[in-house]
Amino acid sequence: MTVSTSREPAKIAGMFDAIAHRYDTNNHVLSAGLDHWWRRKAIRSLKLRTTDRLLDMCTGTGDLAIAAVTATAGAPADVVGIDFSGEMLRFGLAKVRAAGLTARIHLSRGDATRVPLPDNSVDAASVAFGIRNVVDRDRGCREFARVIRTGGRLAVLEFGTPQTPGLKQLYQWYFRAVLPKIGGLISGNSEAYKYLPASVGEFPPPDEFAAVLKRAGFSKVEWKSLTFGVVYLYVATK
Repeated sequence: MTVSTSREPAKIAGMFDAIAHRYDTNNHVLSAGLDHWWRRKAIRSLKLRTTDRLLDMCTGTGDLAIAAVTATAGAPADVVGIDFSGEMLRFGLAKVRAAGLTARIHLSRGDATRVPLPDNSVDAASVAFGIRNVVDRDRGCREFARVIRTGGRLAVLEFGTPQTPGLKQLYQWYFRAVLPKIGGLISGNSEAYKYLPASVGEFPPPDEFAAVLKRAGFSKVEWKSLTFGVVYLYVATK
C-alpha cells in the first residue's frame, strides 16, 4: 500500500496533534532510549555559551530545549522553541512548567518557513527530526540562516539508513514492518508511524542536504553518522 508523504502543513500539524499524547513514549521506546544521546550530541556540537540564545525549531514537546538548558556544560541562557502543532506545544509547556524552566524556555507556535524572529536574533539553532517534515526545506534553511548571527551554528538531527550490508536490510525490515505496528499500538495512530519510514526514504542523502544548507547561506557544513547511520547529525556554521 502506498503511504502519502505529503508535507502539506495542515496535514503534518494534524498528524502530530493526534500523536502528541504518546509522542515522548514512542520516541524512547522505538529508539531504545538512544534519542536522549542523539540530542545530547546535537547540543554539544553547537558549542553554546551561557549567554547564548538558542532557537529550537520544530521543538515538539520540548525535549531538546529542556536538554539544552539543563546540560552540565555550555547550557544557553534561554531557548525559543517553535512548532506548528498546538498539541505538541501544550504537552511541551506542561513539561517546561514541571521542570521549573519557564523563565528560560519560551514556547511559541510558528512555521519553519516563516520563523517569527528578527534577523540575526539568535546565537544558534537546532532542529531534531523536523526538517524532513518542512514543506519547503530550502526556504526553511534560509530562515535558519536569516535568524542566526554571523558565526553561529545550526545543528540538524535527521534519520538516515545504515549502509552496512546485512544491517541495512535488518534495519529496513524493522523500520517498515515492526516500527509502524509498535508506534501505532502505543499512540493509537498507525498512519503517523507508516509516514515516518516513508518520509525518511524520500529525504535526500547527506551530501545533497549539505548542499541545501550551503545554498541557504551557511559557509561550512559537516555531517556525521550516529548509530551506524540510523541518524545523521549535520552542523552548519553561518
